[in-house]
Parts: sequence; C-alpha cells; structure tokens
Amino acid sequence: MLVKLIGGACVIAASSGLGISMAGQWKKRLELLEQLRKMIFLLKGEILYANAPLEEAFERVGNKTGGELGILFNAVSQRIQNQRGEPFFTMWKEEIDGMDSHILLSKEDRQSLISFGEHLGYLDSEMQERTILLYLEQLDITIAYLREHQREKSRLYTSLGIMGGLFLTIVMC
Repeated sequence: MLVKLIGGACVIAASSGLGISMAGQWKKRLELLEQLRKMIFLLKGEILYANAPLEEAFERVGNKTGGELGILFNAVSQRIQNQRGEPFFTMWKEEIDGMDSHILLSKEDRQSLISFGEHLGYLDSEMQERTILLYLEQLDITIAYLREHQREKSRLYTSLGIMGGLFLTIVMC
C-alpha cells in the first residue's frame, strides 16, 4: 500500500512538473521573440542610420544583446567576413538550421526567420528597410498572439498536468 502511495505521488509530481514546464516554455518563447524583435530594431538602425554593412551590423547587434540570438548574429557576421563567394541567404539559412534545438523557436518562427534573410542580403537600403519592417510586423503579430493566450495556455498546461497525474494514479491503483 505504501509503495502505491509513493508511486502515485511520483506520477502526480512528474505530470505536474511536465505541465508547469510546458507553461514555462510558452513564456520563454515569448521572451525570445521579444528579444529577437529588439535585435531586429537594432539591426534596422545599424543598416539604415549608421550605414553599416551587414557584417558590422550583425556583429554590433550580436554583441549588444548577447544570449542565444546574439550568438546567431555573431556567427552570421563571422560567416560574412569569411565568405567564400556564397550568397548571404545560404549563410543565414545554414546558421539558423544549425542553431541548437533547445532554443525555443517553433518551426514557424524558424521558417519566418529564414525567409527574413532571403531578401536582406542583396537589396538596396530601401528594400532592406521594407524587408525589416515586414518581418517586424510578422513578429508583432506572433508576440501579440502569445501574450494574449499566455495566461490561458499556462493554466491549461498546468491543470492538464495535474489532472493527468491524478487520472493515471487512479487508473493504476
């Protein structure tokens, strides 16, 4: 009987932890996209107002912000510096594809980020500005959705984790 109680408590704790973890991932994704938005604004400033080439712009933004996305921007800057005749989009796509899978960007976020780089590297500054503004609009829509649904998703994940653990415990006993 004691073993069943301990097992049931472990199942409830594990499933509750899973629910809380999923709610935390939702929040971290939101924070990551907000950081990305800030970085894109900084990139826009570097390209349009400081007239920095892409290599310098990515390096400055990566150094200013740091974190996982800062590493991405610095890696892109290094690739541009060491380029061997490959187009910017190829370097950008390979760096995004090479990002760690633990970075909490969804498949859609990564695809949107890849398409952002598709038009960034070879256009004049006016078209680069339009590309940046379009991507910022897409980011704003995603961030607004995540903010709007964060509270309900967090409650849902947490509740489902706890209820799932209770259900499994009842079924096992």
